[in-house]
Amino acid sequence: MEYKNVLTKKEDGLGWIIINRPDRLNALNAETIKELYQAFLSFEGGSEVKAVILTGSGEKAFVAGADIGELSRLDMSTGEKYVLEGQKLTILIENFKKPVIAAVNGYALGGGTELALSCHIRIASEKAKMGQPEVKLGLIPGFGGTQRLARLVGKGKALELILSGKMIDAQEALTIGLLNRVVPPEELSSTCEAFAREIMANAPLALEYSIEAINKGLDQTLEEGLRLEAKLFGKACATEDSKEGTQAFLEKRKVNFRGK
Repeated sequence: MEYKNVLTKKEDGLGWIIINRPDRLNALNAETIKELYQAFLSFEGGSEVKAVILTGSGEKAFVAGADIGELSRLDMSTGEKYVLEGQKLTILIENFKKPVIAAVNGYALGGGTELALSCHIRIASEKAKMGQPEVKLGLIPGFGGTQRLARLVGKGKALELILSGKMIDAQEALTIGLLNRVVPPEELSSTCEAFAREIMANAPLALEYSIEAINKGLDQTLEEGLRLEAKLFGKACATEDSKEGTQAFLEKRKVNFRGK
C-alpha cells in the first residue's frame, strides 16, 4: 500500500515505519494517523517482520505534535472523535505482538511524546526534546498522555510535566524513566537496529506473551497479574520454540526459533 505521509521498509526481518512530513516537523494530522495505523497492521501478521522501529524523517523531529490547524477546528463532538482515532493507533502499538522501538530523533511533543509512550522501548538522540504542552493551547493530552505518562514516570512527575506544559531534554527524560537510552544523533539508527536485532534473536511467541503479561498485568492486582503470568508461562511451555530453546541450551548448540 502506498502512503502520502508515511514510509515503510523491511530489512532482514526488521520493519521500519517513518513519519514523513519533514516540512511540518512530522506533525500528526488525521490522515497521518490513519496511515500509521494501516502501516502497523501491514506488519502485524506473518513472520516476515519480527520487530518494528518507528521514527520521523529528517533530523529535527520525531513528531513535533499535532496539526494545530486541525485542532483549531474541533468542537466537543469532533474533538472526542479525533482523539479516539489517535488512541486507537496508540493502543494498537502498545499491544502490538512484535516489539516496537521508538527512535526519537528530535522534537517529540504532544502527540509525539504520546506516540513514543505507546512503543515498548524508547531510544532517543541527545538532541531530542519531549513534553506535553497541550495546556498552553487550552487543551489536554488526548492520545494517552494522561494515562501512560503517569504509569511510566509516576503520578507526581506526570502532573508536573502536563500541568506546566514544559519541554525537557533527552537526559532529563532518561533520568525520569521516560526514555530507555540516549545516544549521539549519528548513532541513533544503528543503536535502535542493533537492539531490535538482539530482541529478534529471541523466541517470537515468548516476546509476544511477555508484552501481553506486562501490559495487562499493569491494570490488574498483583494476584491477578501473577495468575496471568502463570497462564502465559504454561502457554509458552506448549510451544515448539520452548522445546527448541531448552534443548539447544542442553546440547550447547545454536538455537533455531520458528515462532511456533
